[in-house]
Amino acid sequence: MMMTKLSRNFRMLSAGAALSLLMMAAPSAFAETPKDTLVEGFAIDDIITMDPGEAFELSTAEITTNSYSLLVRLDMDDTSKVKGDLAESWSVSDDGLTYTFKLKSGLKFASGNPITAEDVAWSFERAVKLDKSPAFILTQFGLTGDNVTEKAKAVDAGTFVFTVDKAYAPSFVLNCLTATVASVVDKKLVLEHVKAVTPDADHKYDNDFGNEWLKTGYAGSGPYKMREWRANEVVVLERNDNYYGDKAKLNRVIYRYMKESAAQRLALEAGDIDIARNLEPGDIDAVSKNADLATTSAPKGTIYYVSLNNKNENLKKPEVQEAFKYLVDYDAISATLIKGIGEIHQTFLPKGQLGALDENPYKLDVAKAKELLAKAGVPDGFSITMDVRNSQPVTGIAESMQQTLAQAGVKMEIIPGDGKQTLTKYRARTHDMYIGQWGSDYFDPNSNADTFTGNPDNSDAGTVKTLAWRNTWEAPELDKQAKAALLERDAAKRAAIYQDIQKKYLANSPFVFIFQQTEVAGYRKSVKDFKLGPSFDTNFVGPIAKE
Repeated sequence: MMMTKLSRNFRMLSAGAALSLLMMAAPSAFAETPKDTLVEGFAIDDIITMDPGEAFELSTAEITTNSYSLLVRLDMDDTSKVKGDLAESWSVSDDGLTYTFKLKSGLKFASGNPITAEDVAWSFERAVKLDKSPAFILTQFGLTGDNVTEKAKAVDAGTFVFTVDKAYAPSFVLNCLTATVASVVDKKLVLEHVKAVTPDADHKYDNDFGNEWLKTGYAGSGPYKMREWRANEVVVLERNDNYYGDKAKLNRVIYRYMKESAAQRLALEAGDIDIARNLEPGDIDAVSKNADLATTSAPKGTIYYVSLNNKNENLKKPEVQEAFKYLVDYDAISATLIKGIGEIHQTFLPKGQLGALDENPYKLDVAKAKELLAKAGVPDGFSITMDVRNSQPVTGIAESMQQTLAQAGVKMEIIPGDGKQTLTKYRARTHDMYIGQWGSDYFDPNSNADTFTGNPDNSDAGTVKTLAWRNTWEAPELDKQAKAALLERDAAKRAAIYQDIQKKYLANSPFVFIFQQTEVAGYRKSVKDFKLGPSFDTNFVGPIAKE
């Protein structure tokens, strides 16, 4: 009776008041979540900004994909294709350089402002001129701050034209436009929050394009609107009744920051949350045995890796890089730390993408590693640090490597931090070693091939901040191959190029690939139509309902 009363009263509260009550509720029989609200326990400490022109983190991508619209999206029924989102149709010119998109009619932002081709064009312009981490997804087509208004422009209110610099495979171009950096923002609303700035080394233009406001603000048109984000605490989404597609089933979605797997499981069992997103193997097993709960999983195009910064004189040596690949206990990691949530995978292209190489040649071999360290001139090892996000399974993998590296004389100090701390340091190239995860920015092999091989300017001032750049590593020949594959329209030939790159990459690169993720979640059986997608930005909450 008390539970029913709480749930009924909860629905009458504002989102802010409801959130406060929910966050304060202690685990008990009375902590049932409201029928019109989905509550997910999720390690969202990697979120740095909510601006789709700047955000480049996995958790943020899920929020953005549910709150912003794109011209096109990945077709979930056939991920080799895209389908229209804001775009009703599109065409490609005979020379392969011009893409013309016709928008659907009657579109509105959550604010009520109409969505026009001018909003699309300005969204491209601001992303390029902001020049934040994800901008390269658009600038790789030849866009610059000087030419973007000509290369990405509105012909009329319902027609957007995008001109690229080369005759790329159309699937590559369209797949890039499914990335969250191509999200369409409400130009009129954002311009009301633009901040004037003085041009300097960090600001090429005289305004911030609304970046400061959009870090915590919202100007989208997706099925949900982002109401609130409090770092390392919560994200609140509310249904957008102006959404042009199928309306979201629930009034709100709350992503509640919960880092520990055991805490998520206990909250799920108590009814404090509806979905647990970061369960470790033991907790997955416990959830699967609970009659009130269920689990679901999906292979993810997310790769977990350890990277070695070539600014460190020892780590830049090829023999040391290969030695470290022999100093990972892959079998033990597979049997314990990633059981049920991933599988060992030692190359940069995830299984399921064109050209992925399914070969795992490395095993723990301390003797072989010692030989390689001796060849590198460090037979007695050396001391290094590793920056590690304080969550599982990466902490466990780091601790495992700390032990196996020590067997070869390498002393590794683990520096723990939350997602924001470790990412900020990693992006500044001030780490020795870093353990992290990488999900493709778009469903095309070039996404991973480019970030792991491309580095056109290796200086600290470089603006193309790929993972190769973050680790101060250059591979011009492999980068040349990757760019050739990008223009190869024959799928078999293109796949063969990627496979050759990966084979060369295995032995000679500063990346130690550990495993490919299988995303797993536990949920209460009252939750209906909850599915995990193949990528970090295809976990849609709009269709989810509750009994």
